[in-house]
Amino acid sequence: MTIEVIANKRVDQGTGASRRLRRAGKVPGIVYGFGQEPEAVELDHNNLYYAMQNEAFHASILSLNIDGKAQPVLLRDAQYHPWKQLVMHVDFQRVNPNEKIHIKVPLHFINGDVAPGVKQGGGIISHVMTEADVSCLPGQLPEFIEVDLKNLEAGSSIHLADVKVPAGVEFVALKHGDNATVATILGVRGGDAAEEEAAPAAE
Repeated sequence: MTIEVIANKRVDQGTGASRRLRRAGKVPGIVYGFGQEPEAVELDHNNLYYAMQNEAFHASILSLNIDGKAQPVLLRDAQYHPWKQLVMHVDFQRVNPNEKIHIKVPLHFINGDVAPGVKQGGGIISHVMTEADVSCLPGQLPEFIEVDLKNLEAGSSIHLADVKVPAGVEFVALKHGDNATVATILGVRGGDAAEEEAAPAAE
C-alpha cells in the first residue's frame, strides 16, 4: 500500500510565516536527506492530521508529492500543539531505495486469548513493547510485525529473538546483543486459594 502525501513548496519562512500558514490551515514542514538540499514545504492541516491517525503512516514509505513531483520519504518527526489537536510542524526524510533505513515498526499481538498461560493459567498478558526499531531496505519495510503468543505459558516471556520477521528485516536491538522482552504472561497469584476461601462464606 502506497500512502500519498500532497505538499507544496514553501517560499516564505520564519516564525511569522509559519504562524500565517497555520492560521490558513496549513502545516509547515521540511524535507531533507539523500544528498540533496533541505526543502521547505507546506501541507493541508486537516488532510495531514487525519492521515497521521493511521498507524501505517508512521511506519511506511510515503509518496510525497511536491508540486506534482513525487519522491519516497519517511516521516521522521512531528510537533504538536500542547493542548489543541493541531500538527505544528513535520519533518520528512528522503529515502534511498538501495540504502538500509532504521525505523520503529508497530508490533501486533495475535493468539493471546488461546495462549496456555491465559486460557489454562488465568494469567494476564503484559505488552512490554508495542513497537520495535528495525533495519531493512525501504522496499522490505513491513507496516507491522506480528507477535504470536499461542505457546506462551504463565510466568514466561517472549523475546525479540522469538519473533518471526519478514525476509531482509532485522531488529536493531538484536544486532547489538539486546534480546529484549516483548511480552510476558503474568501469573495470577492466589486465584485458586481465594476461590476456595470464598466458597464457605457463600453458604
